[in-house]
Amino acid sequence: MERPPDLFCKLVIVVESTIQNFKKAELARFARRAQKLAGVSGEIAVLIADNHRIRELNRRFRKKNQPTDVLSFPRQSGGDIAISAEIALENAGLHGHAPLDELKILVLHGMLHLAGHDHENDQGEMAAQESLLRKKLKLPDSLIDRAHSKRSQVRRDRRPARKKR
Repeated sequence: MERPPDLFCKLVIVVESTIQNFKKAELARFARRAQKLAGVSGEIAVLIADNHRIRELNRRFRKKNQPTDVLSFPRQSGGDIAISAEIALENAGLHGHAPLDELKILVLHGMLHLAGHDHENDQGEMAAQESLLRKKLKLPDSLIDRAHSKRSQVRRDRRPARKKR
């Protein structure tokens, strides 16, 4: 009996930007696992590019004229993920983990968007799913966790100083 095709095996990673000690095969293995755990079937393409290219994509598709860390473009079956290598490297340094770990965080975040999640409108569903998968995949803090803690920090910083008595 012939084995049915694996719906999760079609994955392409395109690297347009240099990242030292980057292990494309390791990221591909991770992306396949994240794809399966997120429940995304079909072909996935992951682009790792510089800020200029990501800004172009963000401007064209989201009408935002600035680079961003990760963009996701779902298709009926699968989709595309575009990652800024520069922002990934910056965030890895800022958060104290390896650039490859940051790329994995961004791939997972993108996969969840391809699976139909939208953290801006889902009352925390994507954040919960990302947190669960991040633990399963042994990853550092997720993008959503970092965004929430950054907003909390900004709110604390904006509070007026208490007067001493």
